[in-house]
Amino acid sequence: MLHNPNPHEADYFGQELIINLYDCDLAKIASEKEIRKFVVTLCDDVIKMVRHGEAQIPHFGHDNPITSGYSLVQLIETSSVTGHFSEHKRSAYLNIFSCAWFDAEKAAAFTQDFFGAKRVEVTLLKRP
Repeated sequence: MLHNPNPHEADYFGQELIINLYDCDLAKIASEKEIRKFVVTLCDDVIKMVRHGEAQIPHFGHDNPITSGYSLVQLIETSSVTGHFSEHKRSAYLNIFSCAWFDAEKAAAFTQDFFGAKRVEVTLLKRP
């Protein structure tokens, strides 16, 4: 993994951070502008990854209130940031995958704080 501070993981390809947020600030997860602001700040300032193009943030899934909401796809030079936001459940489900190391704890804390989540579940996968 590129730039990994842990020499025991030098042969790893990358890492994937899975963040499930619950009881989020509805105004944030229901706003394309806020989601865009989140992903720009996350990439530029928190995980320090170069964004490749503009984020895609469509609102769809309107046949069912649980699936209705925004989705996020932001390519980064080392992979992607993706997310799905359920206004009905006031929840967000994000994945950050990169073949370059990033501070997963900092990324998770920023994400929880940005979306005002009262509860969070975090999983970090190392990809050999």
